[in-house]
Amino acid sequence: MPLSQLLWQHARREAPLECVGVLGGVQGADWEARVYVPLTNVDPLPSARYQADPAELLGTLRRWRGQSLELVGIFHSHPRGPAEPSERDRQWAAYPVPYLIADLRTEQLGAWWLPQGGTAEVTQV
Repeated sequence: MPLSQLLWQHARREAPLECVGVLGGVQGADWEARVYVPLTNVDPLPSARYQADPAELLGTLRRWRGQSLELVGIFHSHPRGPAEPSERDRQWAAYPVPYLIADLRTEQLGAWWLPQGGTAEVTQV
Protein backbone atom coordinates (compact mmCIF):
# COMPACT_ATOMS: atom_id res chain seq x y z
CA MET A 1 0.00 0.00 0.00
CA PRO A 2 1.39 3.48 -0.86
CA LEU A 3 2.60 5.46 2.14
CA SER A 4 0.17 8.28 1.37
CA GLN A 5 -2.75 5.89 1.93
CA LEU A 6 -1.30 4.84 5.28
CA LEU A 7 -1.01 8.49 6.36
CA TRP A 8 -4.59 9.31 5.40
CA GLN A 9 -5.97 6.10 6.95
CA HIS A 10 -4.23 6.93 10.21
CA ALA A 11 -5.53 10.51 10.20
CA ARG A 12 -9.11 9.42 9.49
CA ARG A 13 -8.99 6.65 12.09
CA GLU A 14 -7.92 9.06 14.83
CA ALA A 15 -10.28 11.93 13.91
CA PRO A 16 -11.52 14.08 15.53
CA LEU A 17 -8.19 13.86 17.39
CA GLU A 18 -4.87 14.81 15.85
CA CYS A 19 -2.70 11.87 14.90
CA VAL A 20 1.09 11.67 14.73
CA GLY A 21 3.55 9.35 13.04
CA VAL A 22 7.01 9.25 11.53
CA LEU A 23 8.41 8.44 8.10
CA GLY A 24 11.60 6.45 7.79
CA GLY A 25 13.81 6.22 4.75
CA VAL A 26 17.09 7.44 3.36
CA GLN A 27 18.47 10.93 3.12
CA GLY A 28 20.58 11.99 0.19
CA ALA A 29 20.20 14.33 -2.74
CA ASP A 30 16.52 13.30 -2.74
CA TRP A 31 15.02 12.07 0.49
CA GLU A 32 13.04 8.89 0.08
CA ALA A 33 10.41 7.72 2.56
CA ARG A 34 10.06 3.96 2.73
CA VAL A 35 8.05 3.24 5.88
CA TYR A 36 5.42 4.93 8.01
CA VAL A 37 4.97 4.23 11.70
CA PRO A 38 1.91 5.63 13.52
CA LEU A 39 2.65 6.79 17.05
CA THR A 40 0.39 7.45 20.01
CA ASN A 41 -0.58 11.08 20.57
CA VAL A 42 -0.01 11.64 24.30
CA ASP A 43 -0.79 15.36 24.35
CA PRO A 44 -3.29 16.32 27.09
CA LEU A 45 -5.36 18.16 24.46
CA PRO A 46 -5.26 15.72 21.50
CA SER A 47 -8.21 17.37 19.75
CA ALA A 48 -6.02 20.42 19.06
CA ARG A 49 -2.38 19.35 19.47
CA TYR A 50 -0.04 16.42 19.17
CA GLN A 51 2.90 15.03 21.03
CA ALA A 52 4.36 11.69 20.01
CA ASP A 53 4.80 9.15 22.77
CA PRO A 54 8.52 9.57 23.56
CA ALA A 55 9.12 5.85 24.24
CA GLU A 56 7.47 4.84 20.95
CA LEU A 57 9.43 7.47 19.02
CA LEU A 58 12.79 6.49 20.50
CA GLY A 59 12.04 2.79 20.06
CA THR A 60 11.18 3.37 16.38
CA LEU A 61 14.36 5.39 15.77
CA ARG A 62 16.47 2.68 17.42
CA ARG A 63 14.88 -0.08 15.30
CA TRP A 64 15.46 1.94 12.15
CA ARG A 65 19.13 2.39 12.96
CA GLY A 66 19.52 -1.39 12.70
CA GLN A 67 17.74 -1.32 9.33
CA SER A 68 19.81 1.57 7.91
CA LEU A 69 16.77 3.85 7.94
CA GLU A 70 16.66 7.44 9.12
CA LEU A 71 13.93 9.83 10.16
CA VAL A 72 12.89 11.60 6.95
CA GLY A 73 9.58 13.15 8.00
CA ILE A 74 7.07 13.75 10.76
CA PHE A 75 3.36 13.54 10.01
CA HIS A 76 0.38 14.81 11.92
CA SER A 77 -3.19 15.77 11.17
CA HIS A 78 -5.31 18.86 11.61
CA PRO A 79 -8.83 17.38 11.59
CA ARG A 80 -10.42 20.80 11.13
CA GLY A 81 -7.59 22.26 9.01
CA PRO A 82 -5.59 23.94 7.76
CA ALA A 83 -2.66 21.99 6.26
CA GLU A 84 -0.34 24.63 7.71
CA PRO A 85 1.65 24.60 10.94
CA SER A 86 0.21 26.16 14.05
CA GLU A 87 2.35 28.37 16.27
CA ARG A 88 2.71 25.43 18.65
CA ASP A 89 3.79 23.17 15.75
CA ARG A 90 6.57 25.68 15.00
CA GLN A 91 7.62 26.01 18.64
CA TRP A 92 7.79 22.26 19.28
CA ALA A 93 9.57 21.30 16.04
CA ALA A 94 12.77 19.49 17.00
CA TYR A 95 13.98 17.58 13.94
CA PRO A 96 15.51 18.90 10.69
CA VAL A 97 13.06 17.00 8.47
CA PRO A 98 9.86 17.97 6.63
CA TYR A 99 6.75 18.12 8.77
CA LEU A 100 3.74 16.86 6.84
CA ILE A 101 0.31 18.09 7.90
CA ALA A 102 -2.97 16.60 6.69
CA ASP A 103 -6.06 18.79 6.58
CA LEU A 104 -8.97 16.35 6.84
CA ARG A 105 -11.52 19.02 6.02
CA THR A 106 -10.09 19.80 2.55
CA GLU A 107 -8.03 16.60 2.12
CA GLN A 108 -4.86 18.58 1.44
CA LEU A 109 -1.39 17.59 2.54
CA GLY A 110 1.16 20.32 3.29
CA ALA A 111 4.85 19.92 3.98
CA TRP A 112 6.91 22.39 5.97
CA TRP A 113 10.44 22.96 7.21
CA LEU A 114 9.95 23.86 10.86
CA PRO A 115 10.47 25.89 12.93
CA GLN A 116 11.29 28.44 10.23
CA GLY A 117 8.09 27.67 8.32
CA GLY A 118 9.14 27.44 4.68
CA THR A 119 7.30 24.95 2.53
CA ALA A 120 8.97 21.66 1.69
CA GLU A 121 8.45 19.99 -1.64
CA VAL A 122 7.06 16.47 -1.44
CA THR A 123 6.92 14.72 -4.77
CA GLN A 124 5.53 11.42 -3.65
CA VAL A 125 4.54 9.96 -0.32
